[in-house]
Amino acid sequence: VQLQASGGGLVQAGGSLRLSCAASGRTFSRYSMAWFRQVPGQEREFVAVISWSGSNKDYADSAKGRFTISSDNAKNTVYLQMNSLKPEDTAVYYCAVSPTAQITMNERAYLYWGQGTQVTVSS
Repeated sequence: VQLQASGGGLVQAGGSLRLSCAASGRTFSRYSMAWFRQVPGQEREFVAVISWSGSNKDYADSAKGRFTISSDNAKNTVYLQMNSLKPEDTAVYYCAVSPTAQITMNERAYLYWGQGTQVTVSS
């Protein structure tokens, strides 16, 4: 599975960005896709996850109410709409795929990772 993340950039605090992650290659009948983020020198942290059907979603507490994860199965693409961005959201954002139906925040369940896209929020 190849994952191509895009949509990052520089935005002022309070602004919005939409990240996209397009998947290609091997497909799974059941899977979940997630976004993680990482600041240099810190551990990667979970942001949001969506099941293959789109019916199950979960968010990190830091993302609830501001971020929305969605998917377009016809395009094999998952999105992360980020609103009300804060400087502490600055990180490299990674998309990942877990070949399991159950959504999880555990990054060890994710076997395929994209290259990351930088999000920088200025104050």
